[in-house]
Amino acid sequence: MRLILSRKGFDSSAGGCPSPVMPDGSLCVLPIPDARSGIRYGDIRAGERTLGRLVHDLSGGRVRGGHGAHLDPDIVAPAYPRLSGWRPVLGQAGSAQGHLRNQGVGEGDLFLFFGVFRQAEVRSRRWRFVPGTRPFHAIWGWLHIGEVVPVSSETPDRLPWVAYHPHLQGHGDGTDTLYLASDGVRVSGQGGVYPGSGAFPMLEESLVLTDPDGRLPTQWRLPEAFFPGPDRAPLSYHMKGDRWHHESPWCYLSCAARGQEFVLDLDHYADLLPWIDGLLAGRG
Repeated sequence: MRLILSRKGFDSSAGGCPSPVMPDGSLCVLPIPDARSGIRYGDIRAGERTLGRLVHDLSGGRVRGGHGAHLDPDIVAPAYPRLSGWRPVLGQAGSAQGHLRNQGVGEGDLFLFFGVFRQAEVRSRRWRFVPGTRPFHAIWGWLHIGEVVPVSSETPDRLPWVAYHPHLQGHGDGTDTLYLASDGVRVSGQGGVYPGSGAFPMLEESLVLTDPDGRLPTQWRLPEAFFPGPDRAPLSYHMKGDRWHHESPWCYLSCAARGQEFVLDLDHYADLLPWIDGLLAGRG
């Protein structure tokens, strides 16, 4: 199995702000803007609300409820109207898809989605970020790959439920690829069988990647099992040794500011499996 840490959701360049941690502690991931998408923020549900008001207020009006949203990865069933047969799905294209292909990512591998978050609140009937809080990176969902589908003219006929997806709108470069969730995943012989995809509903300390003592979201504190060695390659995009620092029981990483998909071969990092099991077992 390969582990892919996959950066998804609003940030300073795509959307212009973090995704919010809601007042009750729940994670609300804001899909990045996509003018070519037929999906509007006002159409996407997060619990009892739609995302239109949230993106408008938190982005300072730069993004509005009627703007197109790149709902991808799409892993929460109630978020959008579905056709029969719908499955959780991630689409990828371009250089990011090229990186996944070059790393050999395919059926049986596991995406952990992370993004940048910040605590939010309502003040004077408007959403805002809580003054004095800082943005941070946190894991918010997962998808275990059950099938890889290169997008072609035949895809809507084979998978009619996926016609809504942003990677099927005819604007691709020929590299568009869909990753469909499996029915379930067993990470190790010590853990259980978990759903093939899902979102973590509440912010937990175990989901936070950013070092609590760091100044920037990209300063990560990870379990020491992530630390590379002479016989195991580092997380992709993080090959330089000066990015890493080991101080048991943690290792510290200066995370790459660019890049969407960071891949790790778990055949050489079997000691990470209990950590992954713990995340999925505590999914709420």
